[in-house]
Amino acid sequence: MMRKIFTLVLALALFCAVMPAGAEMLSGGWQMVAQEEGQLPEDAKAAFDKAQAGLVGASYKPLALLATQVVAGTNYCILCEISPVVPDPVPHFALVYIYADLEGNATITNIADLDIPELSQPPVEE
Repeated sequence: MMRKIFTLVLALALFCAVMPAGAEMLSGGWQMVAQEEGQLPEDAKAAFDKAQAGLVGASYKPLALLATQVVAGTNYCILCEISPVVPDPVPHFALVYIYADLEGNATITNIADLDIPELSQPPVEE
C-alpha cells in the first residue's frame, strides 16, 4: 500500500502546479516539497490541524505535503485519505488545499477528490 501511495504522491505532484478551479491565486508560484514519507513539516501540520478542527462527517488523514505557495500567508496542498464517518466507510483520496494567514488562522479553501478506483478497492485475492 505504501508503494501505491508513494506512486500516487509523485503523480499528483504535477497537479499542484495549477490552482484548483475557483481558488484565488494571490501571488507567487507553487513549490513542490521534498519531505520524509508520512511526515508533515510542523508549519503544515499546525495549519492542517487548525483547518480541519471544525470538520464533521469524515476523518482526514494527511499522507503528504505536495506543495506550498507563499502569498500573504501560505497555501498548502496536502494529499489526504478521507474516511466518511458512517458504517462500513469507503476511504478515498483527495487534495486538500489550506490557506494559513499571517496571524495563525487556517482554513480549507478546496477539497479536490481524486477518482482512483484501483487504490480505493481492496486487492483481489487469487
